[in-house]
Amino acid sequence: MNEQTLKDIHLYDELLTALKLIEIGFGEFQNLDLANDFYHLPFQLVSSGFERLMKCHICLGYHEKNHSYPSSKYLKNCGGRNGHDLGELKNNILKSYFSIKNVPVLKEDYDFLSNDNDMEKLICLLSEFGKYARYYNLDIVTSAAKPSIDVKSKWENYETSIVTSNPELLKKLENVECSKEVFAFIQREIIVKLEKFVRAISRQSTIGKLGDKAKQFSSVFYPFIMLRDEELGNRNYRKKTTRYNERERRVHERTIPDELNRKFNKSYKHKLINRSEFKGEWPFYHDCVIIECREKHWCVVTIENKDYALNGAAKSRYKLEDVHEAGMAIFGKSVDPFLDMALKLGNVQ
Repeated sequence: MNEQTLKDIHLYDELLTALKLIEIGFGEFQNLDLANDFYHLPFQLVSSGFERLMKCHICLGYHEKNHSYPSSKYLKNCGGRNGHDLGELKNNILKSYFSIKNVPVLKEDYDFLSNDNDMEKLICLLSEFGKYARYYNLDIVTSAAKPSIDVKSKWENYETSIVTSNPELLKKLENVECSKEVFAFIQREIIVKLEKFVRAISRQSTIGKLGDKAKQFSSVFYPFIMLRDEELGNRNYRKKTTRYNERERRVHERTIPDELNRKFNKSYKHKLINRSEFKGEWPFYHDCVIIECREKHWCVVTIENKDYALNGAAKSRYKLEDVHEAGMAIFGKSVDPFLDMALKLGNVQ
């Protein structure tokens, strides 16, 4: 095996590693909730994945221009003084290895990477974590001369800014039961930004001018290249994480008594809803659901002959899996309209 082939193999493997780290990092971020605030893990995964992705991008762009891969010194310099600055890597890509070619979507990608202030804040925080802040606690313990910043605190401040800029979210916080929904909305908003970043970098391997070598490796990028605007924030990356897959779930397959109650019990009201008939943002992964209200209080949704809880009352009463926790509803999208419809059904005489 010649040296060039060996380098190609290792670069391909590094790209795979980068995308896996990013996807699992997104999943661990989605795993965070009011009871689990271990931000360190998704920060570690995503910051490492972003750095690897952009360094691979630079290697491919450099190869297209020079017919060889860059030296380690060149690649390190692209990442700023310590070689790990995500902002510097992004700027070097935009300056030397990013093509627009009069293609509208590439122009949108360039504008997003260059001018989106929220994305810039997120990249800055992930970069600071990757460079220094992962040792923030030890810096404080050891009285470091120049302690790193508290990324977790600043990240939480950014999340808070999403809420304070949205009157509807602020109103929902008045209801304790809605706090989980608000938290999920915030996470989805951030995932959308991060997905757009990865997609913008990935699309250069095909419709950009990153070169023939990049096209050979483009299959690695497909999960993000093929990500349409309407799909942003809708993926359940949690399924790629051990924490999610190992959690025991109480999936209730509908029984004959369930069907008899739905058909003959007058205190059970139900309605079939198709996506094509619904006016509003559809929150489920499936295009057809049945909502049901039992005795005016307990609301469930049936998807593929399985029942899931629409409200906390039904989750507690029937020991059902929450529709979001079960991965049947899109993370961060509210099912409130369906809960409201179910409750209205229950109050119909």
